[in-house]
Amino acid sequence: MAESYFILSPKDQGEVLLKATDATGRPAYLLEKDVWVVWTLGVLFTQAFGAHLVFKGGTSLSKAYGDILNRFSEDIDLTYDIRKLIPDLVGEGDEPLPPSNSQQRKWTKAARAALEQWVQEHVQPAVRTALDAQGLDAKLELVADEKGVSLKLEYSPVTPANDYVKPIVVMEFGGRSTGEPAQERNVVCDAATAVPAVSFPEAKPRVMAAERTFWEKATAAHVYCRSGVLSPRYARHWHDLVRLDAAGIGDGAIADRSLAKQVAEHKQAFFSEKDVDRTTIAYDEAINGGLQLVPTGEALQHLKEDYESMVANGLLEGTPISFDALMANCATLTDKCNAAGRDALPAPPA
Repeated sequence: MAESYFILSPKDQGEVLLKATDATGRPAYLLEKDVWVVWTLGVLFTQAFGAHLVFKGGTSLSKAYGDILNRFSEDIDLTYDIRKLIPDLVGEGDEPLPPSNSQQRKWTKAARAALEQWVQEHVQPAVRTALDAQGLDAKLELVADEKGVSLKLEYSPVTPANDYVKPIVVMEFGGRSTGEPAQERNVVCDAATAVPAVSFPEAKPRVMAAERTFWEKATAAHVYCRSGVLSPRYARHWHDLVRLDAAGIGDGAIADRSLAKQVAEHKQAFFSEKDVDRTTIAYDEAINGGLQLVPTGEALQHLKEDYESMVANGLLEGTPISFDALMANCATLTDKCNAAGRDALPAPPA
């Protein structure tokens, strides 16, 4: 019978991770963090509230969709169903949207307060109880600020430190969406197949459909291209879009005009942004023939630096494509998205 990873001594855990490094080529500090990511997912989605929680973002793609991304993703992005957070305001629609700007502000404020309370009263105790039950050495910190609500799990690493990848699993919570469509998918640790004599954590989270994640990332990249404001470690969106397209998921997402519209309307309602001229960015234009995925000028240089930092710290497996090749692929993808968007528009009246 395989021995559980967390029963091993720190020294033995380190040796197991080094063995997995030899087999996978991945740095030991990434494999270790991955173990904690999967453990955390396992805890979250075995709780009663897991039925209304959705795992999304790049980590969901890298963990729940096989080798599509071919990269390590660090944090856990999660959405708790807005219909459960503020039911009196939003009702039970498929993807509730505020009917006005004033209602948007009211919904956002109410959801933000309810989300912080929910994480504090339900999520944090659940994770703390699981840590204590297994005798695991980790600290928990609830962070609630203007950026949102997150729960940080800081573990004691058994591998050498890395300045880029910290021994902290950040659970970033959102509460302004349903997260649908989503489905349960199996998640295992990257080291599991490399060291079959050891039993690693597993999880079965509800995962946002990859097609919706495609449009979430495409619209986020579009906003950067129009605004020039790059968040740290944002280059992974462009990498993920190209990988999703190469896997055929991009084609499915592009063909699903109702899904594209759903994402655009949700972002317009809750995540309004302005371009460099301080004009409100129209998400409906992005999905209907006006998408921009390749930035220009200084914005392009900043994106290049961010991408190369990701490559230098070993987050991409194998031999990563160059930044220039990445942008060339994004240009091709832009043309494909825009052609489909224009074709889907209703014909002008005769």
